[in-house]
Amino acid sequence: QVQLVESGGGLVQPGGSLRLFCAASGRTFSSYVMGWFRQAPGKEREFVAAISGSGSVRTITDSVKGRFTISRDNAVNTVSLQMNSLKPEDTAIYYCAAGKWGVSSRDYDYWGQGTQVTVSS
Repeated sequence: QVQLVESGGGLVQPGGSLRLFCAASGRTFSSYVMGWFRQAPGKEREFVAAISGSGSVRTITDSVKGRFTISRDNAVNTVSLQMNSLKPEDTAIYYCAAGKWGVSSRDYDYWGQGTQVTVSS
C-alpha cells in the first residue's frame, strides 16, 4: 500500500514557475514507477511525466517537453515536477501516481488527492 500527498500547487502568472512535490508513504517507494498526470476542467485526465524506480529512465509528454522536469529522491520518498515557462493551458489539477511503467492512468495503482495549478495573469 502506498499513500501519496501532493503539494506545491498555486496561482502563477504566465511564464512563471512552480515545483510540485509528492510525498509517499511505505518502504517500497523505489520499486514503483512514479507518474504525474493532470486534468483540466471538462477534459480527461492526461499523462504528463513518469520516472522509473531508480530514476534512470524518464519520459515526458510532448506538450511540456523542455519546460517540465520530473525527478525523485528515494532517500526521502519524494517525487517532484519542476514546471517552468508555464502557460494558461497548463492550468489543471495535477495528480501524483505510483504503479508500473506506462502513460495510461490504468498503469498506476495509487493516486494522490491532487493539487491545483492555475496559470493566469
